[in-house]
Amino acid sequence: MSRTDDFLKEITEGNTNKGEYITLGSAMLDGETLTNAFVNVPLKTMNRHGLIAGATGTGKTKTLQVLAENLSEKGVPVLLMDIKGDLSGLAKPSPGHAKIDERHAKIGLPFDPKAFPVEVMTLSEQDGVRLRATVSEFGPVLLSRILDLTETQSGVVAVIFKYCDDNKLPLLDLKDFKKILQYATQEGKEEFTEAYGRISTASTGAILRKVVEIEQQGGELFFGEKSFEVDDLLRVDDSGRGYINIIRLTDIQDKPKLFSTFMLSLLAEIYSTFPEQGDSGRPELIMFIDEAHLIFNEASKALLNQIESIVKLIRSKGVGLYFVTQNPTDVPEAVLGQLGLKVQHALRAFTAKDRKAIKLTAQNYPDTEFYDTADVLTSLGIGEALVSALDEKGRPTPLAATMMRAPMSRMDILTDLELSDLLGKSKLAKKYNEEIDRESAYEMLNKKIEVAEAEESKEKARLEKEKLKKAETKQRTSRSRSRNNRQNPIVKVLTSPTVIRSVLGILTKMLK
Repeated sequence: MSRTDDFLKEITEGNTNKGEYITLGSAMLDGETLTNAFVNVPLKTMNRHGLIAGATGTGKTKTLQVLAENLSEKGVPVLLMDIKGDLSGLAKPSPGHAKIDERHAKIGLPFDPKAFPVEVMTLSEQDGVRLRATVSEFGPVLLSRILDLTETQSGVVAVIFKYCDDNKLPLLDLKDFKKILQYATQEGKEEFTEAYGRISTASTGAILRKVVEIEQQGGELFFGEKSFEVDDLLRVDDSGRGYINIIRLTDIQDKPKLFSTFMLSLLAEIYSTFPEQGDSGRPELIMFIDEAHLIFNEASKALLNQIESIVKLIRSKGVGLYFVTQNPTDVPEAVLGQLGLKVQHALRAFTAKDRKAIKLTAQNYPDTEFYDTADVLTSLGIGEALVSALDEKGRPTPLAATMMRAPMSRMDILTDLELSDLLGKSKLAKKYNEEIDRESAYEMLNKKIEVAEAEESKEKARLEKEKLKKAETKQRTSRSRSRNNRQNPIVKVLTSPTVIRSVLGILTKMLK
């Protein structure tokens, strides 16, 4: 048996393909593509998460595009974090190219250009379906993690939420939360102290500064209504194809707090609402996080801890997380060890540090007698990758250098007109793009303060009136006494000593 036969036997052994699967391309040996030696990934194992890595320009984004397309065709919805802004072309078919035909001839697959059902979403002011969540939905624990609060400050947030629950004050957006923080140490200080204990102004001040930090990164656009329902990520079109939901994040690279907030909200909501699925034949949702190194480099500790926990637990909900980054070392080891599918494009060794990183990367893949993994990593061409997946029994498949298939959709972005037309037909845009600002804690507290101020003003006026009335009464009494003390002039004359002596004198003479 030849070396090629031994190789083919190794890469196909254990991969019976009894269930549904996705074909990534065809295996390569000694730099040559082996036609019809397909490298397949069982659909049932795709909730075991994955990694797409490689240097800039080696084909990572196109691999992501291929996976998204094939998942959609199998009826599996997809969520893409599009940080570079180059994935909207999934909504239009590929125009084709001679080099694509040549590539697919080598692989042994026909090339069939297609467009896919796409929803374009946004966290910011860009065009797209608006993604929002309310402060109440986060809850005190998650909100405290996002704000990176101390234990004492987290306790204050818990008290704030309890007060709002007890008094039926909806916490919808950041202005609601800021208002209740101010109220707790100002107008409502006595009320809070009596019911929940004293709240320090130093603590509320520190929390407010954290909230302002999120506001400066666009948080006021994210917090509010109408809140996005994660079930809308699971839609399929009339043909049974899963929707590819693309979140435009091109303007969010310098806003790590906002992205952390969104990711924590999304992962927590998915984990809490999706039912347990167990080991079914297909995933419910696959999420791709492009340029993941930006997340891990800039993310808060809370996000990193949450991602590590979610990666370990969320697969039971039928959800797979796929990280797209330049080097596997960009991903924390606790996460990397949980990833079942690994598609490694070429790495470049320009420095000693690069060479060391390549050796470490090679150790993340199964040993094989057919490749010097570290050497292959630097010699792969564009659109070629080392692939290791999980077979239908959950075992790692042998490593295979693979000529990757080309995307069936356009490898370019939509024009402004095409994007506008896509959004004009979107049912989700009609559902979520109307901004709602119903009465919530901010308005209700303002009314409460206004009523309290009105009552205080009324009481003050009453006291002033009483004071004035007492003063007038006192003045009248004083006048009355004064009048009583003053004698009539005639009486005064008649009762004067001179008159009395004169009268007495006359009387005395008469009596004599």
